[in-house]
Amino acid sequence: MKQFLVQPPWLTGRKILGSLIILVGTGYALQQLVLLMQQQQSVRFAFYGGMVAAAATTAGALPALFLQRLSQKVHDIMLGFGAGVMLAACMFSLIVPALAILEQSGASQWYSSGSVALAILLGAALMLLVERLVPHQHFIKEEARLRGLKLRRSWLFVFAIVLHNMPEGLAIGASFASGDLAAAKALTTGISVQDIPEGLVVAMALLAVGYSRTIAVAMAVLSGLTEPVMAVVGAAVLGDSSVLLPWGLALAAGAMLFVISHEMIPESHRQGHELPATTGLMLGFVLMMLLDTALG
Repeated sequence: MKQFLVQPPWLTGRKILGSLIILVGTGYALQQLVLLMQQQQSVRFAFYGGMVAAAATTAGALPALFLQRLSQKVHDIMLGFGAGVMLAACMFSLIVPALAILEQSGASQWYSSGSVALAILLGAALMLLVERLVPHQHFIKEEARLRGLKLRRSWLFVFAIVLHNMPEGLAIGASFASGDLAAAKALTTGISVQDIPEGLVVAMALLAVGYSRTIAVAMAVLSGLTEPVMAVVGAAVLGDSSVLLPWGLALAAGAMLFVISHEMIPESHRQGHELPATTGLMLGFVLMMLLDTALG
């Protein structure tokens, strides 16, 4: 005879209360987002840009529903391509505009360069701190070790993907906060282009460690939603402050540089495909440079 466990009333009440708090909090956050988008054009455009990047991640993840497996060489080329796009975005869409804003405000070249350099280092340090504090698994680096295991703590992978996407969303928000719509659109386009192979890489990596196709694609799609959230945060914080804006741009660049050097380039070279990965990086860098200079 089957025995059914009956939860005590106090536990059921706590779950109901917790669900209500989440619903109320979500409703309040959405209300504030709508107000911000109505009041600040930069926040509205940043949200749209973040959603475009999220849609690109979705488009990249969907082929995982029927693909069997990516070859390691293609995997590394995609990572290298994404690293190249992000590297060029750091330079042409974030660091150079930050320097220009400071110089236009009358700051000396030494002060401008020193401030941007310090903000870049702070951005990298912030990403390092977040990585140390937030529990997560490197969903790409540990693929071989974790393959075949029953993974119960999928939130560790979610956190890893979120940490990876945070700098990209912040960069989109900071770029729109600068008021240069052409440059912000170029940056959004570049990040969206590299999000397509990134979405596929994430979904295929999750497939390789034992997730079903539906769950792997769903997690990759949801990971893309980090970008509109961080884009709104970046635009809201920096939009009304000409003093903080160059620091925010350089901070986003530092965070992206940390992800490129700490995660993407080493992983793309790990399996002995250095030349294909470097070729992908060069192509991504040139594409982003052309987008920025032609559209900006």
